[in-house]
Amino acid sequence: MNRALRTTLATITALTLTGAASCTLLADDGDDSGETKIEATDGVDPADAIAGTTVTLVTHDSFNLPKKLIRQFQKDTGATLKIRPSGDAGKLTNALALSQSNPIGDVAFGVDNTFASRAVDEDVFATYAAELPGSAEKLRLDGDAGDKLAPIDQASVCVNVDTAWFEKNDQEPPTSLDDLTDPAYKDLTVIPGAATSSPGLAFLLATIAEYGDDWPDYWTDLVGNGAELTEGWTDAYYGGFTGGGDGDRPIVVSYDTSPAFTVDKKTGETTTAALLDTCFRQVEYAGVLENAKNPVGGQAVVDWLLSPEVQAALPDNMYVFPVDDSVALPKEWAKFAQQPTEPYEVSADDISEHRAEWLTEWTDIVSR
Repeated sequence: MNRALRTTLATITALTLTGAASCTLLADDGDDSGETKIEATDGVDPADAIAGTTVTLVTHDSFNLPKKLIRQFQKDTGATLKIRPSGDAGKLTNALALSQSNPIGDVAFGVDNTFASRAVDEDVFATYAAELPGSAEKLRLDGDAGDKLAPIDQASVCVNVDTAWFEKNDQEPPTSLDDLTDPAYKDLTVIPGAATSSPGLAFLLATIAEYGDDWPDYWTDLVGNGAELTEGWTDAYYGGFTGGGDGDRPIVVSYDTSPAFTVDKKTGETTTAALLDTCFRQVEYAGVLENAKNPVGGQAVVDWLLSPEVQAALPDNMYVFPVDDSVALPKEWAKFAQQPTEPYEVSADDISEHRAEWLTEWTDIVSR
């Protein structure tokens, strides 16, 4: 993952601090030559160990936090934080797997529960059992993966509808997955692709959880009913969805948080709704990369992402729920960002065992 109306971080602006703890946030240029591995030394505070070093955070394109938080991290550690956007969660995971022996950074954020098993199987992440807020323990992965990946945020992928569009067109919106194949909703749905997008894969898993072995038939009917597929969430929500941009389709696969960001200022009511019976929960993780040049710096970044300050910034900046339940949520969320009580689930073992098979079959169906 990266969210509903979240701002894509297309480029990273250089931020320079003045004073003794001066450091810079850099856009990554892909050149890590000449770096030497930084290890903590017994008796040396980790913050002192990384002062004056560079820490590279590899993340999805939707990573976005207030610059003041990034400056504070740099001031507190004396390190330079370099952000390296690497596509959606699927592309990110693939890039991390391909560069495992010579990683493209020190720490990664944005691998979610649909891709985590692949990353762990490929030995992408080093062991670092970060201290979690108590409320986040339920989101920790099972087995060794739980000591390698720390849950940072969570939200549920759900079908969203533009309620204003349906009201204007005097039509009842869909209420279920079955409805999306009804001719009444022909050519009205846009979905991020499962092979290139983490919410797209989450939606595929929701249909597998609902229809079991019959899921290919559902997708054949869905595509036959004119569902449009895009490469990623941004293209679907901003490009195709009437409620998010200039699109012409009032049904989209997005998040349970999305309606909190389509509130009409005049009426104080949201113009969209998430169908809470269609949801699959998505959790995003962070972890230190195996063979990282600056693993101590990577650990510091994981701890920072779990800090109350960053957790509190997640809803307004990345449109996800923090894993720390003690953090106050924006007031609009209580009314409009409702979470499903029984989201669809597919076990991590099943995802690991069948992901490639499912995606191959899904690609065949949507390519016909």
